[in-house]
Amino acid sequence: MSKLSVNPYQILRIALLCPIPLLTGCHIIHDPAPPPPLSMWTLAWSDEFNGPDGSTPDSKKWTYDLGGKGWGNQELESYTNRKENARIEKGNLVITAQKESYTGADGATRDYTSARLKTQNLFTQTYGRFEARIRIPEGQGMWPAFWMLGQDISTVGWPKCGEIDIMENVGKEPGTIHGSLHGPSTVAPTSDLTSTFSLPISQNFAADFHLYAVEWEPDTVRFYVDSNLYTTFRSSDWPAGGKWAFDHPIFIILNLAVGGDWPGSPDATTKFPQTMLVDYVRVYTKR
Repeated sequence: MSKLSVNPYQILRIALLCPIPLLTGCHIIHDPAPPPPLSMWTLAWSDEFNGPDGSTPDSKKWTYDLGGKGWGNQELESYTNRKENARIEKGNLVITAQKESYTGADGATRDYTSARLKTQNLFTQTYGRFEARIRIPEGQGMWPAFWMLGQDISTVGWPKCGEIDIMENVGKEPGTIHGSLHGPSTVAPTSDLTSTFSLPISQNFAADFHLYAVEWEPDTVRFYVDSNLYTTFRSSDWPAGGKWAFDHPIFIILNLAVGGDWPGSPDATTKFPQTMLVDYVRVYTKR
């Protein structure tokens, strides 16, 4: 979920099952070695979202991004910290996108509201396994994401801080999720590696919960859906002119965007409200 108007997904989108990258210089790296078993990981931080129904997310673990000025992607929602957009229900974090006119504190008036939660300044970690069990929404124009940014974004900016997109989905691709890395480049607006994982034809991710994870180690990031390791990115495969920016603390983001350059706008088929359900988020360190 990029921070600038440049949309790397339109530049470097890759179909995992396609034997040839769509553009020269794109990378899909498959790791022939099996990943470390979960017994090699120790739980370091988690949120199980088991608070009382109707309560707000734990303020010791989550804060919010607020506002409606597009977030560099021409998004259509205003992010709020209201219970209407983020609350605990039946052991899940419920992020809800509503169709409503809303003017945020930033003065921007939008026709949709939603929420964007983050652990910035509350929890960061360098390396480890980061996972979340999520049921995404469905519908044209919806853009759920589970992702991470470098804690140094406030000093170095984006993309120098580095971005790890553990899971992104756009509603027009109900059976496909994207996993990506974004960093700085001297020859392009960003340097990027991205891959996709698709369900069998006619199945979609919104039908059930799925586990989305990365295992991040020095010079390597592995991407998973459920038990499937579907791609591995390494620093040695980073695009020429780019810098590997994944060696310092990051924070976690969960959000549900409406519209934007990549997913496009909602249309007459899109039903509101839309919800993104998060059963848990867990972070591990390697033993």
